[in-house]
Amino acid sequence: MTDKKLLHPVPVGRVALRNNLALAPMAGITNAAFRILAAEGGAGLVVTEMVSAESLKYGNKKSFKMLELLPGEHPAAIQLFGADPASMALAAQAAERAGADLVDVNAGCPVKKVQRSGAGAALMKTPQLLGDIISRMVKSVKIPVTVKFRVGLTAGENLAPLLARVAEEAGAALITLHGRPASQFHTGPVDLPAMAAAAAAVKIPVFGNGGVENAAQARAMLEAGCAGVAIGRAAVFNPAVFAEIAADLSGAGAGSALTAAARMRLFLRFLELNAGIYGEEHGLARARKLVGYWLKGLPGAAGARASFMRLKTLKEAEDLLIQYTGGRGAL
Repeated sequence: MTDKKLLHPVPVGRVALRNNLALAPMAGITNAAFRILAAEGGAGLVVTEMVSAESLKYGNKKSFKMLELLPGEHPAAIQLFGADPASMALAAQAAERAGADLVDVNAGCPVKKVQRSGAGAALMKTPQLLGDIISRMVKSVKIPVTVKFRVGLTAGENLAPLLARVAEEAGAALITLHGRPASQFHTGPVDLPAMAAAAAAVKIPVFGNGGVENAAQARAMLEAGCAGVAIGRAAVFNPAVFAEIAADLSGAGAGSALTAAARMRLFLRFLELNAGIYGEEHGLARARKLVGYWLKGLPGAAGARASFMRLKTLKEAEDLLIQYTGGRGAL
């Protein structure tokens, strides 16, 4: 397989992704502002934070707010979690009405609170229920239904080929496969042989996920048989990571890494987008949990992070970030 074939468009049902690099969903991180940055940074698909189907069923305003999509982020998938086929079907319809291009089933979240409800990775224990959920959703909407799960629940276990076949038979159009078991959360190596077996078991695209930070790691998943790669944590402080990896995979050579000034410009844009969605003070407050990622590795990052926690205006944020860019002109 040549490098030039590693980066390519992907058809997902009737939706055409411009490339096979996706932003993975991350709770508390992949809001609309962040998804726009990822789309601008080269992602062929962006995915929302997971949204509770039960909360949507009972009209929770915060959950419905999470369904809102902005023009600059398409194609976009809304990810849902739940364990009741009827509730998930209703939630899929809500996602479709909200303008989602795809609707994704979360069958891989390892958080105990989610699993106790029978959702997330707990669905991997009940393949028939997972199939029923996907099937009900497929019959309820016109947009493609996708699903994300893990290679197993514990180390050494490979449930992925079976679950992949269940998903395909139920009508799923794409699978995102996290290469670590649920017991490992987000640490440790991915199981490439298990991922290869899952990709070989079905005809629908399988996107690999887990620990991808650069083109070499993306290439390893693609050469194992994955049709694409979903990138999460590496995008948190560098939404342009998709373009950097794409440049390498397309044969154009290694993409240039972000300079400190470019990173701060992106962070300021993120803050501006957040302010536009939530209001200035609330938008800055919502960004506090991510500031450590953006400032990581920069001189004086700890002090800047502490100062950021007290900011209330974009002007204050800009003044704080200027010291990392070499002057106001760099921003």
